[in-house]
Amino acid sequence: MTTDFKPISNGAAIALADVPHFSLDNFACRALHLVSNGGKVVQFFAYPHGDRLRFLAVLRTDTLLTATCDAPDTYPAMTATCENFHLFEREIAEQTGIIPRGHPWLKMVRYHANARGVADVFGNDYQEDIPGKYDYYAVSGDEIHEVAVGPVHAGVIEPGHFRFNCIGERVLNLEIQLGYQHRGVEPLLLQAAPNRRPFIAESIAGDTAVANSLCLAQAIEALSGMPVDAGAKIIRTIGLELERIANHVGDLGALSNDVAFLAPANYCGRMRGDFLNMSLLLCGNRFGKGLVRPGGVRFCLTDDIRNTLVQRIAELKPQVSHVIDLIFSTSSVRSRFEGCGRVSRSDAEKLGLVGPAGRACGLPYDARRCFPTEHYGNLDIPENAEATGDVYARAKVRADETMQSIRLIESLLRHPVETHCVDGENLPLTPDSLVVTINEAWRGELSHCILTDETGRILHYKVKDPSFHNWNGLSMALRNTGISDFPLNNKSFNLSYCGFDL
Repeated sequence: MTTDFKPISNGAAIALADVPHFSLDNFACRALHLVSNGGKVVQFFAYPHGDRLRFLAVLRTDTLLTATCDAPDTYPAMTATCENFHLFEREIAEQTGIIPRGHPWLKMVRYHANARGVADVFGNDYQEDIPGKYDYYAVSGDEIHEVAVGPVHAGVIEPGHFRFNCIGERVLNLEIQLGYQHRGVEPLLLQAAPNRRPFIAESIAGDTAVANSLCLAQAIEALSGMPVDAGAKIIRTIGLELERIANHVGDLGALSNDVAFLAPANYCGRMRGDFLNMSLLLCGNRFGKGLVRPGGVRFCLTDDIRNTLVQRIAELKPQVSHVIDLIFSTSSVRSRFEGCGRVSRSDAEKLGLVGPAGRACGLPYDARRCFPTEHYGNLDIPENAEATGDVYARAKVRADETMQSIRLIESLLRHPVETHCVDGENLPLTPDSLVVTINEAWRGELSHCILTDETGRILHYKVKDPSFHNWNGLSMALRNTGISDFPLNNKSFNLSYCGFDL
């Protein structure tokens, strides 16, 4: 049964005609069989096929697998059997009006009109321009109270609403409502001129600019047959690892700040800036924007820049190591981190957690090792799995990955790197084709999927940020935890609002 879904390669285009097409029942049966036996959902969405819609699923086991089926107006929810499909089915319902019958948590995701104009999908007084009625989960009892946080937050944090059901200080349930800044990124990528798409992709989430632009570039390269030289692949790998280090170091500082350990917080804030400035040196932008384009990179790694990066890495490496040792050897920090916001491996499996959030629960999956692209196939990527699933484990994974990424960059900078710089050529795309790209962004598995029509135009563009999987992990982490520990748990996940609110 498992072989009936077609194996595909990460970042390799295939003809849509080669994708197996099943009846809905057979499609669901095979998909549920794969996921119930350890597979995970990478993509699941509806796309236009003539005057109808089709479902397409991309699942991962030891390889990537895909299949399609015709989409009905309503169907038995796969979430009722397998939780991995939860948000995907809600998203399909909102985008297309197709109802998954029996879905246990069928609510709005991003508050936008569906593509087919089907009204009252969720049985609410829905308004397109503002979030309408939302059926929050409620707990009854004389001593139960609710605490509402957001959507407007202090500082520069983006909008999101957190609804806590509490008994005293203990959280019974946290429901997270997002979608306040739905920007229509996917339709924009679909409609934009080819030379504008890289600018849109690297702006999906500002802290994930390199990873998103890399996913798009790899997809366009696969569909156009555009070659990428070895030097460009090394530079792209360096850019992605610098993005990972800067964000992990920033998170370790923020976690220190949340437990009032201010010295590491200040050191990490400064060092994060140092790593961002390395991206600035590499491509003229602290967040890596403008570095990656279809066909390669826009900036060469000259020997002067390479030597400067080597020197800066050598200066920062012992500083980062020292601060990490200081954080994890301090008993007051460990007492706050250990046992706080625990998520079991079983729950992590069911939710499909990815990245540091998943690895902190014992799930070793890392796309750099399992589905390597760029130069990662030549690098040794450790598993980094922790067993405890708490704040300590999530922080420890970040600390370990920071030091490992520094060592990876050191190895890539040992020798001169030659490449032919590009500025994003516009080549025709292979018609009637599918490509799926996966990269390990700093939050975890990031995937872009492109389908083309018979003329080679993009028929459908789908983006899945790792936060799409992980927000419900934060909800689980708060179960039976004191509400005062919410900021610490929230920062230990540090998920993306704009990456989710596409």
